[in-house]
Amino acid sequence: MLQLNYIRENRDHVVERLKVKNFNEVELVDQIIALDEQRRKTQNQSDSIAAEANSSAKQIGDLMRQGKKEEAEAIKSRSASYKEQIKELTETLDKVEKELHDKLIQLPNLPYKMVPQGLTPEDNEVVLENGSIPQLPEGALPHWELAAKYDIIDFELGTKITGAGFPVYKGKGARLQRGLINFFLDEAAKMGYREVQVPIVVNEDSAYATGQLPDKEGQMYHVTNDDFYLIPTAEVPITNIYRDTIVKSEDFPIRHCGYTPCFRREAGSYGAHVRGLNRLHQFDKVELVQIVNPEKSYETLEEMSTYVQSLLQKLGLPYRVLRLCGGDMSFTSAMTYDMETYSAAQERWLEVSSVSNFETYQANRLKVRFKGEDGKTQLAHTLNGSALALPRIVATLLENNQTEKGIKIPEVLVPYVGFEYIS
Repeated sequence: MLQLNYIRENRDHVVERLKVKNFNEVELVDQIIALDEQRRKTQNQSDSIAAEANSSAKQIGDLMRQGKKEEAEAIKSRSASYKEQIKELTETLDKVEKELHDKLIQLPNLPYKMVPQGLTPEDNEVVLENGSIPQLPEGALPHWELAAKYDIIDFELGTKITGAGFPVYKGKGARLQRGLINFFLDEAAKMGYREVQVPIVVNEDSAYATGQLPDKEGQMYHVTNDDFYLIPTAEVPITNIYRDTIVKSEDFPIRHCGYTPCFRREAGSYGAHVRGLNRLHQFDKVELVQIVNPEKSYETLEEMSTYVQSLLQKLGLPYRVLRLCGGDMSFTSAMTYDMETYSAAQERWLEVSSVSNFETYQANRLKVRFKGEDGKTQLAHTLNGSALALPRIVATLLENNQTEKGIKIPEVLVPYVGFEYIS
């Protein structure tokens, strides 16, 4: 959530940056400023009347002690309406604050100055490419056919048990999943991330605090009886560890990693581009979360991007890094890098990670604060990234490494899975 003071003091800049995200509802910004002015005016009126009431009470007490009952009664008569006025102003203030909050949460985060203009993924900026596109043997298969050939992933069985988008991993497929999870967690630990195991269902406050509500309400599975939500990413519970806390500045950077299954309804996702592992309703992911000093957040974003790239390099996957344009960014992000691997069998790029800086947008909802050198309390910056999401990593590993002997496992994974080939 954007900070109210910043909107009020930088109205034109806010409008300009929102346009980069193709958010053109200027009237909403002006309505927020007007409501804030009304809120402050109402608060001042209430405070003024409360001060008068306190002063009158003191005068009445002094006069009564002096035996000046008539004068005291006269002041008491004049001040009788104070309580009712304060009640009315409090009711007005509550109404204005609710309306102000409801409008404020409709504003997305402001994109950072380096975010390019654009409407669609085609407008994203390619920052770099790494690795060579593999040349597959004749008759190479896409991953969903390889999964059936080697009996390692069963999509139809998952549909029978639950529905489309819930695959069943078997044998070496299941061991590959487990091996990748452990590999990613071990690599994160080497980089100083503290592993946490967190709930995979969260309450409404947690979903709101990281920006999933109200923006992504329709994309989450909702446990209606308990009003819980299945997490779309471990970002939600991990970041909420620090909700309503004042952290110590000397503890920065705070680094956590965690493995969880993730659940996304992905309503309206159909077609060949979502076949197989390309888009699932349940998938596994190792997530990175950092809470840092605002002065270090963009340096941290670059470090996180470099780290995710190192994982792709160790897996031997060709990849590219994109800086997302305003129109392709999430509601809450200030700047995002996407990492994509190249699927040689499908002949297209597949997104496997997003690394984002949210600046104070999440922290303002979470109330994650720290005391600066001047002793004043201020909001921290939050960042997160996938390191990595498994489905499309598995898809490209299967497709890009198919040989006459079977599917060759990257060397770094062999100690984790216990075999060199899927055959």
